[in-house]
Amino acid sequence: MAKPKPRMFSGIQPSGELHIGNYLGAVKNWVALQHQYDAFFCIVDLHAITQPFEPEEMPQQIFDLALGLLAAGLDPSKCTIFVQSDVPEHSELAWVFTTVTPLGELKRMTQFKDKSSRQESVLAGILNYPILQAADILLYHAEAVPVGEDQVQHIELTRQIANKWNGRFGEYFPEPQAVVGKVRRVLGLDGQAKMSKSIGNTIGVLESPDEIWEKLRPAITDPQRKRRNDPGNPNVCNLFALHRHFSSEEDIAWADEGCRTAGIGCIECKRRLSENIIEELRPIRERALELQQRPEYVIEVLRSGAERASAVAVDTISEVRRRMGLHSATAPAKSEVE
Repeated sequence: MAKPKPRMFSGIQPSGELHIGNYLGAVKNWVALQHQYDAFFCIVDLHAITQPFEPEEMPQQIFDLALGLLAAGLDPSKCTIFVQSDVPEHSELAWVFTTVTPLGELKRMTQFKDKSSRQESVLAGILNYPILQAADILLYHAEAVPVGEDQVQHIELTRQIANKWNGRFGEYFPEPQAVVGKVRRVLGLDGQAKMSKSIGNTIGVLESPDEIWEKLRPAITDPQRKRRNDPGNPNVCNLFALHRHFSSEEDIAWADEGCRTAGIGCIECKRRLSENIIEELRPIRERALELQQRPEYVIEVLRSGAERASAVAVDTISEVRRRMGLHSATAPAKSEVE
C-alpha cells in the first residue's frame, strides 16, 4: 500500500484576478507542490472581510480568483480548491482556539501592530486574524504551510496554539511547518510597497499584452538613471528584480550589463521584460479564456472542493467536541447524575 502524502494547506484572499505578485509569491509554487502533498488551497473570504469590502463585489472576486488559480495550473484532480465560508467548521474551530490563545501573543504579532497603527478604531477581527488562520491550517491537520516571510510569525503562533490545545485536551493536532518559497517579496510597479491590488501597483496575470506594456512603461526604475547615458545599479532596480523571475539567464545578463554601463536605456529594458512576462503568462491567459466560456466548471470545482474539505473538517470538529466535552447529545455517565 502506498504511503499517504503529507497534508498541506494554504490560503489566498479573494481580491479578484491574480496579479504577478500572487503568482510569483504563492501560486507558481502551489502548482509544483500539489504533486508532492495532499494539498488544500482555500479562498479565504472570512479573512478578507476584516478589511473594508463591497458585499456585491465579493462573489465575482471569488469566481475570478478561482478561475485564475485553475488557469495558472492548479489541478482539481491533484488538490482541493474551495471557499473558506463554505466550510463553517473553520469559524467553530477558530472560536475554540480563542480559549487557549493568550491575548499578549496576539498583540505582539507584527501584522496586527502594522494594521492597527493605521486604524482609528481597531477591529477585533484584525486581532483574531491569526487564530482563524490557525484554525484553517489545523482543521485539516496540515503538516506544511507554504507562506511568504510576512506570515512565518503566524505559523509559529499556530504551532503554539496546537501545543496549548494538545496539552489541555490530549495530543491531536500536528505542529505545522512553514514552507517559505524562494520568492520572498514582490514589490509593486511603484518600487516602494508590496504588490497589491488595493494600492494599484500590480500587473494582472490575465491582462492583455498591450495592458502589460502600458503598466510597465511608466514603472519606477533605478533612481540613479535620470538620463539614458547615466550608469545605474540593477540591484536597486525593481524591474531588474522582475527580470530575475521572468527572463532567461541571457536576458538577465544583458539587462545587468546594459544598466551598469548605460549600454541600454530603461525603456529598452522594460520592453524586453514586457515580452518575457507576456510569453510566460500566455498559456495561463489562454486557459483562462477557455474557462471563461465554462463558468459552470469553475463553480463545480469549488462545490466539490468544499464537499471534500467538509468531510475532513467535520471529522476534526467531531473529535474536538468529544475531547472538550461539548457533545450535547451525549448523556452523562450514570455515576455523574446519581
